[in-house]
Amino acid sequence: MSAVKKTALTVLAAALLPALSAAPAVAAGEADDPKPPARMSRVGGDTLGLAGTQVKLGAGAPVVPKDVSGRSWIVADAETGAVLASHNAHWRLAPASTLKMLFADTVLPKFPKTQTHKVLPSDLAGMGDGSSLVGIKEDLTYTVHDLWRGVFLRSGNDAVHVLSAMNGGVPKTVTDMQRHAEELQALDTHVVSPDGYDAPGQVSSAYDLTLFARNGMQKADFREYCSTADAQFPGVQKKGKKRETFGIQNTNRLLTGANGVTQYPGIAGVKNGNTTHAGATFTGVAERNGHVLLVTVMNPGSTESQAVYKEAARLLDWGFASVGKVTPVGELVAPKSAKLGGSDKPATQQDGKGKKGPATAAAVTAKDGSSGVGIALAVAGGLLIVLAAGVFLVNRKWPLPDLVRRLPRR
Repeated sequence: MSAVKKTALTVLAAALLPALSAAPAVAAGEADDPKPPARMSRVGGDTLGLAGTQVKLGAGAPVVPKDVSGRSWIVADAETGAVLASHNAHWRLAPASTLKMLFADTVLPKFPKTQTHKVLPSDLAGMGDGSSLVGIKEDLTYTVHDLWRGVFLRSGNDAVHVLSAMNGGVPKTVTDMQRHAEELQALDTHVVSPDGYDAPGQVSSAYDLTLFARNGMQKADFREYCSTADAQFPGVQKKGKKRETFGIQNTNRLLTGANGVTQYPGIAGVKNGNTTHAGATFTGVAERNGHVLLVTVMNPGSTESQAVYKEAARLLDWGFASVGKVTPVGELVAPKSAKLGGSDKPATQQDGKGKKGPATAAAVTAKDGSSGVGIALAVAGGLLIVLAAGVFLVNRKWPLPDLVRRLPRR
């Protein structure tokens, strides 16, 4: 090797050495295990913007379960909004089909359940490869009620796209969802596809998904659909015969007790998801001894079968055992347009000490086709729309009474 080449190699090595030594060592598989950002949103309280597990245990409070591997999770009181514990609550991650909660909360009020729609080929265009489907066919007619069952029970992207077409198209629906997310102060969320299918830049957070669930549960139809375990869905229409139907079951395993997951006592939804990029995601709501909790788990790293459901169940168990024994680490904020306690100021970063308002409750009974499964929860009086004023009046306690009828074991 010539002296010139040796000199060149020496200079190159000297130039590269600082960069190589500054680069962190990467263990096998660690490249697929990203770390949360050092700075995250502080909506709901400063503590929620910190990385890692956040909890303030009091006397008699159990420790947070160790066997929870979700990259991000949150446990919150559905009524008061108090966040009991969290882990990277504002980490912006791919949401998968849990984003359908925002889709439903945005679009569901726009069409009556009895409205019908004949599906056009263009309605089903643009769905991602491998999308979850309920089995909608072009040139057949469906009610809005049918379509929402397809969204909630089978997580059908085909149902989402048909409803989006009815709403003026996918781009308009995405815009509507983004605007609604901002109104709810779900500022970690960026919507690209209304069905939650993996798309560049599409993100949400455990905090935001919990906001979507809590707001959605204020709507009777949302509660009905997310708590329906199984139903009959319209099939083909043969000439001169009654239209065929086929059975569909909710993909929320904690609700149905399917696929090796034990049905969670008091569960009432809300939504699960799973994509290649997002991994498994889940938001659930459950009631026990007069307390109603929301839990969200995003992307568990565990190899345990059905880990997202089992980790959610562990966090719910912990939450129910910890009610009254922990100091909240933050809160689920109200919509920007909310009036809280007579103040015109929108909620932004609250201290988790929200006041409780008067509670009223109404029961919801099962509709036809839900296989006799009772609708689990009713939310009454918590969120009132005052059209004249154009603002929300929000009681700081959003009551969610117990199950109307327990779901059958499977």
